[in-house]
Amino acid sequence: MLRFDANLTTMYADLPLLQAMAAARADGFEAVECRSPFFEPKEKVAEALTELGLKLVQFNCPMGDFAAGERGIACLPGREDEFRASIALTIEYAEALGCKQVNCIAGIKPAGRSDAELEAILVSNLKYAAQRLAEIGVKLQVEPLNPIDNPGTFLTTTAEFERIYDKVGEDNLYLQYDFYHMQIVQGDLTRTFARLKDRINHVQIADNPGRHEPGTGEINYSFILAELERQGYSGWVGCEYIPRTTAREGLGWMERHYSNAAAARR
Repeated sequence: MLRFDANLTTMYADLPLLQAMAAARADGFEAVECRSPFFEPKEKVAEALTELGLKLVQFNCPMGDFAAGERGIACLPGREDEFRASIALTIEYAEALGCKQVNCIAGIKPAGRSDAELEAILVSNLKYAAQRLAEIGVKLQVEPLNPIDNPGTFLTTTAEFERIYDKVGEDNLYLQYDFYHMQIVQGDLTRTFARLKDRINHVQIADNPGRHEPGTGEINYSFILAELERQGYSGWVGCEYIPRTTAREGLGWMERHYSNAAAARR
């Protein structure tokens, strides 16, 4: 049976982290993920997780100055020391919060730099991070993003992930497969998932256009979720969508999935 976690950053965007955690628990979620836990002391986040009975599935490594438009620093020239410091901080939080997987965003391409140079930096940084995180039993993921929502983003396709994975040469590097991003960039969603599923550690869902809950756009999530069940996907499904109204009012898609899955097993 598929397990769904709430992405606090998108589903409860108007709430601070700790309040968002409480809201997700009240809406029936037993697990959560977020873009960044670093705005709160790790001790406070750990205490809230325990009190609420929540599991923190994952968070992103520090992404630079998000408010200024940065979307990761892993491919940026001259930021290698900052990247290594960000991995040290990631390790601190992952250990304190009992989190066993983290996501790394490559970054936005700076002007005047070649793709070959940026890829070499990304490969070197990911190799370092994969090794350091493997030491504490935490999986490193990298996520292709669509360039419409994230203009200039360096990593956009699964083919690029495959090339970079081969160059990194570390088992502790995985693909985070976001169906929303991949629908915009390349389509062929379930066949690509099936081909790469041994490298996919986490999936995320949202519909397109609008990035709202499943069933509001063009992606056939009834089929996709049934396929994930059929293929035996055992990771978490991150609900990284923006509710059209409220998070609670938009959960009918999940109820329908569980009902359909139960009927299929009879």
